[in-house]
Amino acid sequence: MGLQAVIFDVDGTLADTERDGHRLAFNAAFAEAGLPWQWDVALYGQLLAVTGGKERIRYYAERFDPLTARRPDFSDLVLALHQRKTRIYTELVAAGRIPLRPGVRRLLEALRAEGLRLAIATTTTPDNVQALLEANLGPAGPAWFEVIGAGDVVASKKPAPDIYLWVLERLGLTPADCLAVEDSENGLRSSLDAGIATLVTVNDYTRHQAFTGAVAVVSDFGEPGRPLQVLSGHAQGKGCVDPDLLRTWHAQSLAGSGGNNVLY
Repeated sequence: MGLQAVIFDVDGTLADTERDGHRLAFNAAFAEAGLPWQWDVALYGQLLAVTGGKERIRYYAERFDPLTARRPDFSDLVLALHQRKTRIYTELVAAGRIPLRPGVRRLLEALRAEGLRLAIATTTTPDNVQALLEANLGPAGPAWFEVIGAGDVVASKKPAPDIYLWVLERLGLTPADCLAVEDSENGLRSSLDAGIATLVTVNDYTRHQAFTGAVAVVSDFGEPGRPLQVLSGHAQGKGCVDPDLLRTWHAQSLAGSGGNNVLY
């Protein structure tokens, strides 16, 4: 039946949330708690190898502040820090500080107009997803997506495939019915291990990661007058990602001619 649904990652894919969103919110939460932790741009880029906010806090403390990591209440501290960070982040989003990436709204509207189903598979919290969608798509934005898999709905986060398998089950679709859109190597591993053909749209943190197996790698989705850059694969001469191009990439993947074994 061809492409039935497109499943989107959120952070770095729909919006450049990491550097000037989540990172700032983490630092503000740390300062409020009296912790001398400061995640600069370079360090945060390294920490992104750890998926999940609570997991990232725990990883950092265990390696850079073991005294804090050995506190009897450390698990409670991690939870409190992450909850406060989430509130700060949603305030940044609501203030319009984190817009969608180029072409995102245009592509979502085009997919909806053609009856393709939309879903989300992310490690960020449901509150973060809702805040971003409402701020950029309006109050009905979250309802554009039939299924939103987010946060701790699965035990193992990306690069494990669990979140994609969870979304597929609720969509009632097979991997061959879907195309995933990711921005990172961890995300790509997650979707590919779930058996889903995947488009990668890079950002400053992920541009030089390995994307072996992606149907294509692009700079962004493109806008009229602001064409995308194709880093791997073929965009059929188009300057913007649209439903027809997604169908082409999906069909190529099913035919066994999709992935491009290159490194970026």
